[in-house]
Amino acid sequence: MREIAVFSGSAHPGLAAEVCAHLGVPLSPARVSRFANDCLEVQLQANCRERDVYLIQPLVAPVQEHLVELLLMCDAARGASASRITVVMPHYSYARSDKKDAPRISIGGRLVADLLVASGASRVLAMTLHSPQVHGFFSVPVDHLNALRELAEHFRGYDLSRATVVSPDLGNAKEAAAFARLLGVQVAAGAKQRFSDDRVKISAVIGEIAGRDVIVLDDEIAKGSTVLELLDRLRELGARTIRIACTHGLFAAGALKRLSAEPDVLEIVCTNTVPVPDGERSEKLKVLSIAPALAEAVRRIHNGESVSALFENPHS
Repeated sequence: MREIAVFSGSAHPGLAAEVCAHLGVPLSPARVSRFANDCLEVQLQANCRERDVYLIQPLVAPVQEHLVELLLMCDAARGASASRITVVMPHYSYARSDKKDAPRISIGGRLVADLLVASGASRVLAMTLHSPQVHGFFSVPVDHLNALRELAEHFRGYDLSRATVVSPDLGNAKEAAAFARLLGVQVAAGAKQRFSDDRVKISAVIGEIAGRDVIVLDDEIAKGSTVLELLDRLRELGARTIRIACTHGLFAAGALKRLSAEPDVLEIVCTNTVPVPDGERSEKLKVLSIAPALAEAVRRIHNGESVSALFENPHS
């Protein structure tokens, strides 16, 4: 059996250390430096030859910096004769650029996937991609995990007899339905129209809301504009209580503060796929760890075991 080597970029070293603790292996050191002309250079400071190498790096702000860092890590591992290079990318931010919905527009999700493969990645381990079709952008195997079980375990601690899971839009309704099945509760979805990256309108919510304990589920929360718009509709429809859940808590531009300031929002739950931004803290925020799930997936990949048997997509 090949030896394993795990490296972290600078995006989320805390998560990488936690994954390694669950695996029982050391986090191998890596050095990121910068030339005088601002170009990055990466050195993996542990032996990679004929090893199964895992590079842990979510694409979070500054996204382009962390992306180039990840590409250089892949290239360094390939140049060091790694047997296999698996990119562990808990958050793939370019997954939002997944379709041609305007003339002469770039499709970054596909381009960045090609760049990762060209740099040496032979496998990708991702968590809750923005759209399922992004999986097909990669020409190498992709293990696509989700955090629904971790989120469900948290919410099972509440009285769910009058609970409804609400998706902010129809695009995420399938995921919300899967989550609702895990909890054994009802599901509803908003009818959303997007005008720009941070301007949306939700004209209606399809499903029973009046007198219900609502759990809003989305894949990520960036500026929070969609959730704030949904909260207005939920109030109008007479929701009894409101909790918010997502996998990727990006909380850009003060989103966590704005959501926490809403008096009828009892709790905001996310996972640690991305680090909570500096200065963004709230008593209402609960962060769940997905490190055990990532570690078990890495272990199964390394041992040639089935990953889908453990992380079978709930709505497949």
